[in-house]
Amino acid sequence: VHGGGRSWEVTAAAMDFAAAAVTVRPAKAEDCAEVGRMIRELAAFENLSAQVAITDEGLQEDGFGQDPFYKCVVAELPPECRSKEGHTVIGYGLYYFTYSTWKGRNVYTEDLYVMPEFRGKGVGQKLLREIAKIALEKGCTQMRLGVLDWNRRAIDFYFRQGAVDLTAAEGWHSFRFEAEALKKLALGEPGPGALLGSSRP
Repeated sequence: VHGGGRSWEVTAAAMDFAAAAVTVRPAKAEDCAEVGRMIRELAAFENLSAQVAITDEGLQEDGFGQDPFYKCVVAELPPECRSKEGHTVIGYGLYYFTYSTWKGRNVYTEDLYVMPEFRGKGVGQKLLREIAKIALEKGCTQMRLGVLDWNRRAIDFYFRQGAVDLTAAEGWHSFRFEAEALKKLALGEPGPGALLGSSRP
């Protein structure tokens, strides 16, 4: 924590003070480098770094270009505070609006991330609460998100906020078409799993 031209050793008490003073605001184009940094940190935590292809420039174009694909909020420390590495933006929530044929307007939270030193201090709850407020203002009836099955801390966090585990409650599986499979689908070519089953929906 810094202030008055002097610096102090970062202590647990200082971290608690800084976390309590965090504000959540809409991300700006100039935040994309910090958001990109945290996306890579999150991927490393999830042991999925090799899957990250997005660049900071891509984030800026996709979030702040002529046809935005996502929205984002960031958690920011007050100017006199810094993380151990000198950052003031210490968390983010990236989301976008979707549609349910059963419920109508939805919001999907793609990422919710807080830097490790600020976890367990209410920052994640502030981010999630802000997305919930925005969703309600937009007339959404649901928020959806995904969590890796081994991330018990995140699962417990979402349970505490009132979320329902749809895999356990309703048996849903989440599917994804990667780029090559998507191209084959668009061209009418068989995908790599075409021989795995004979049923045709």
